[in-house]
Amino acid sequence: MAQLEPHEAELPAEFAVFPLAGALLLPRGKLPLNVFERRYLAMTEDALGAGRLMGMIQPDPNAQAGETGPGLYRVGCLGRLSSFSETDDGRFLITLTGLIRFAIAAELPMVRGYRRVLASYSRFLADLEEEPQATGVEREALLTALRGYFARRNFDANWDAIRRMPDNALVVTLAMVCPFEPAEKQALLEAPSEADRAATLLALLQMGAAEPDQPPGRAAS
Repeated sequence: MAQLEPHEAELPAEFAVFPLAGALLLPRGKLPLNVFERRYLAMTEDALGAGRLMGMIQPDPNAQAGETGPGLYRVGCLGRLSSFSETDDGRFLITLTGLIRFAIAAELPMVRGYRRVLASYSRFLADLEEEPQATGVEREALLTALRGYFARRNFDANWDAIRRMPDNALVVTLAMVCPFEPAEKQALLEAPSEADRAATLLALLQMGAAEPDQPPGRAAS
């Protein structure tokens, strides 16, 4: 499946998942990853030869661990390997472009050390629409909260680039790059609609802006 916007019938029923706490992939978002563990190198190699698809999902600290590893949240996001390079020391630098969220129907036996799932997409088919849903975001309120959130963490930002972003892209980008807690990231992922995600993002930024000052952090672009 080479196209970036697959149809429902083209979605894989089974695929590998990359469990990573704090890593959020959303539909239409782009997530860069530095892959170095042997099992995830194998997973990436296999994905490159089988549609370039894999799922991102977070471990759930409240779920019981199983034979394949830590318990997982039940909802993740299917991504397409949209860029790939290999470093001299054998790491893979990849970018996943988010396609559609999925719910785990069952976990499958591992292959070459990595985890695989049987997925259901029925709750998330709106993710495949060519035009994203309206966010209904109060843009100035969002930017005001973002300024306060970044100021508390001593983050720099390219405000010109932020102002040029369409509402949907802005919400997706901020949800993915802001250093929210894993449970907060999961709430953003599982938001029923774009408007719900924008409202959750605004609330998280406002709460974060009200927290005590943080030590110097990384730059945001």
